[in-house]
Amino acid sequence: MKKTVLVTRPKHQAEPFVRALAGYGLDPVVFPTIEIRPVAGWTVGDLSQFTGIFFTSANSVQFFLERLIEQSPEQLPNLQKSRVWAVGKTTGSDLSRHGVDTEPLPKIADAVSLMEGIDPKEIEGNTFLFVRGNLSLGTIPKLIAERGGTCIELTVYENILPTPEDTERIKQLYLGGKLDCISFTSPSTAINFFEAMESKNVPNGVLVAAIGTTTSGALEKLGIHVDIIPEYFDGPSFAKAIAEGLAKS
Repeated sequence: MKKTVLVTRPKHQAEPFVRALAGYGLDPVVFPTIEIRPVAGWTVGDLSQFTGIFFTSANSVQFFLERLIEQSPEQLPNLQKSRVWAVGKTTGSDLSRHGVDTEPLPKIADAVSLMEGIDPKEIEGNTFLFVRGNLSLGTIPKLIAERGGTCIELTVYENILPTPEDTERIKQLYLGGKLDCISFTSPSTAINFFEAMESKNVPNGVLVAAIGTTTSGALEKLGIHVDIIPEYFDGPSFAKAIAEGLAKS
């Protein structure tokens, strides 16, 4: 009998991960604990005023570039000339498709590791742009401020919670012992899931998988034990780690 994995990432991002899980003979169940939509009412502005720009997710790149290309295409050369930092291979790759080179990616794909790789002297006295979603943890602005820099935060997308109908369907599977693993790809997917389930008690026999240390840290703050973290923090490695973890369980 196939083992079932709950996929909590947004629908528009879930398909490659779902295919990877299915390739290992697993049965993915998609329950986006967040859906993404663009935020209205902001403009790109003059990017030449910033010493550097930070992107920590593919969503931030997508919605920022869509608005830039549609309303302020003259700012693309300024973005391409800027120092740009990215968290994660996908985020960096999405920027490169628009001719934007990034600083070396951190070995561990999280904001703390990214900031650890930047000399504090490069931060002090300078102004940076942080492109974010509405549920960002605010790690980068906090560390920039601690190092004597100024960070302008620009929220370009927001996360929408699941419908009550979908929530009830998944709750029955979850509490009924019909799921073998629940997978999380960001702190917000984890926080929203346990809020939706109205319980932080993971049923016996259900493995908890986190794509990286930022997500596992958020789960641990919730009091949730994490069973699976991949060696590399990307979708294919995550699917492989889940398959291996379930094979041992």
